[in-house]
Amino acid sequence: MNTGFEAIVGQDQAIATLLSSAVAPVHAYLFLGPPGCGKEAASRAFAGLLVADEGDERGRRLAAAGQHPDVREVERVGASISKDQASEVIRAAALSPTEGRRKVMVLHEFHLLAPEAAAMLLKTIEEPPASTVFVVLADLITPELVTIASRCVRVDFRPLTEEVIAAALVRDGIDEATAASAAQASGGDLDRARLLAVDPDLAGRRAAFGAAIREAGGTGNRVVGSVAALLALIDSSAAPLKARHAREITELEERVKASGERGSGRKTVEDRHKRELRRYRVDELRAGLAVLAGSFRDALVAGSVSAADASRAMTEIHGVIEALDRNPNESLQLQALLLRLPAVGA
Repeated sequence: MNTGFEAIVGQDQAIATLLSSAVAPVHAYLFLGPPGCGKEAASRAFAGLLVADEGDERGRRLAAAGQHPDVREVERVGASISKDQASEVIRAAALSPTEGRRKVMVLHEFHLLAPEAAAMLLKTIEEPPASTVFVVLADLITPELVTIASRCVRVDFRPLTEEVIAAALVRDGIDEATAASAAQASGGDLDRARLLAVDPDLAGRRAAFGAAIREAGGTGNRVVGSVAALLALIDSSAAPLKARHAREITELEERVKASGERGSGRKTVEDRHKRELRRYRVDELRAGLAVLAGSFRDALVAGSVSAADASRAMTEIHGVIEALDRNPNESLQLQALLLRLPAVGA
């Protein structure tokens, strides 16, 4: 039987736990691990086991693709999971399953849960309707998530090492040198590594972010132009991801037309695509800003910037990196950063 877990690497212990749990599931699970570790794919595979009866390959396939009518995925709309979204989760959890005896609520990025939303959701997650199972995904346990986490079965997903990611890319047919380079630049995210491995402009983007140190403390017009060029490079690099999304929508439409399946799940797929594209852009910006920070370290070693200015630059850059999760205006954030950074001597 194809469980949907086959493509997930480096998470044998978590997968074993989920396969065992699917036999007699409880009301709520917390999948905990960094971005790109496989927990999103695992949540869909686990949901497929919960909503599809034995032998129901269609049900598992739809769940793995994020298209099953009884698997409801919820992602944040603004900077955090809001009270309005919490109300919608509570409403959706109370609805009966569409096709089977069970419904799964997959809640994404719940480390970004607003305190008031956490208070609203606690009782529903702790005591949902008998037909509803919650799968809560989080990168880490924040203070707002502590109480909800205590009501869930915790499943830990380990960070993927560069070696594990490179090996997976080689199995995909990528040559070893490219696989190693993509794994190093991926930040532990296998999905991102797969995109980078077929990205001929990766080195050029890294060089462009490193060269942005020359704009530090510069004039407004030059900074605006530099930021526009950097964001254009990121937009261009997302083309393979957008092409994959377009293929998924086309395949979905063709399958629905051919089989007349109920509940095509197009909105769910499109929401997932938006989330993946946003995550890709954030990861690209983080990676680029890390290269910029490295340029300041190199400048310190070369003696073209003081230790105090280098330290201030690192603080400013890491502040912007942390702010990226809150959906800021990317252009304005980068412009303000370059204007605040200390100028570097020749």
